[in-house]
Amino acid sequence: MNSNLIVWPVLAQILLTLMMLIVLALRKAKAVKAGEVDRRQAALDNRAWPKSVVKVSNNLANQFEVPVLFYVMCLALHSMDAVDTVALFLAWSFALSRYAHAYVHIGSNHVPTRLRLFLVGCFVLIALLVNTVSKL
Repeated sequence: MNSNLIVWPVLAQILLTLMMLIVLALRKAKAVKAGEVDRRQAALDNRAWPKSVVKVSNNLANQFEVPVLFYVMCLALHSMDAVDTVALFLAWSFALSRYAHAYVHIGSNHVPTRLRLFLVGCFVLIALLVNTVSKL
């Protein structure tokens, strides 16, 4: 299989991160325009922002946590020329689980649903790790 195919779910994950940056900027601009935030206080304390902004900010921070492991594993698979159908399926599953997690996180923020989606992504990542290690 073409190892370059693993780049697509990685790009999808990067796109999600960039989309969260844009959503954050839009929500911050809206909050400032509506006078919902003291900009001096918000510069020092993220909790000064309205909940709609804090949710996106927290989700954006999440995009630099577990996904970093995903990037490393995809890079390892690519460099070993070890991408197969299983690895590609798992990589896409992880990226899609992150989209679902982000949707819930910045929307309803229903914690039980968000936790389930987070765990799905973690278990998929563990499976991807096992798949990667099996190729060594």
